[in-house]
Amino acid sequence: MSLFRLDASIMPAASQSRALADLVEAEWSAEHPDSVVTRRDIGSNPLPSTLWRDVVTSGFVAEGERSPAQLDARAQATEIADELINADALLLAVPLYNWGVAAHVKSWYDVAYADPRIAEGALKGKPAVLTTVLGGNYNPGTPKEGWDHSTPWLERVLGEVWGTDLLVVQRPFTLVGVNPAMDQFAEQAAEIKAGAEQLAIEYGRAIAAKRNVLVG
Repeated sequence: MSLFRLDASIMPAASQSRALADLVEAEWSAEHPDSVVTRRDIGSNPLPSTLWRDVVTSGFVAEGERSPAQLDARAQATEIADELINADALLLAVPLYNWGVAAHVKSWYDVAYADPRIAEGALKGKPAVLTTVLGGNYNPGTPKEGWDHSTPWLERVLGEVWGTDLLVVQRPFTLVGVNPAMDQFAEQAAEIKAGAEQLAIEYGRAIAAKRNVLVG
């Protein structure tokens, strides 16, 4: 058994998305103590901004005429896709930054999707957990409802485009206790944190058992 884990926080030492992913991984490892965990930290080591361009343009050039940059880009894209395809389950820890999909996350997705195997459905049905955190709260009824343009996109491309069996753990209000203006939400934030942590544990058990979880 093998697990692929992606981390996208630019502040790994204080990452709340990483903390949730750790709970998922712990359940996976408890069920599969001898499994391989392949890690890619794009928050600390983002892909080059030119990588996707070089992968795409290489497709319009005969193999013998590709530039060194294009050849290298195709090799990296294959490696990235292999990490996903060869894993039995996926774990992605992706925080919300500035209300949208961070550039380094989008680059990783685009490069992976450039591999034709993924575009053709190689990840269909693969168990996956996304842990994501938001500094504020953008849920229905809040003043900034709809400002989270990251989670819906990730749900669409990972669950519908790639076809993974995706489970999502979301924890809002991570800036409570950091930003004094949000102190009034301390009790609510504590309840949300506890609920997200419990859900991460349950979803870790779910992907370890390779079973679907119905979310009401």
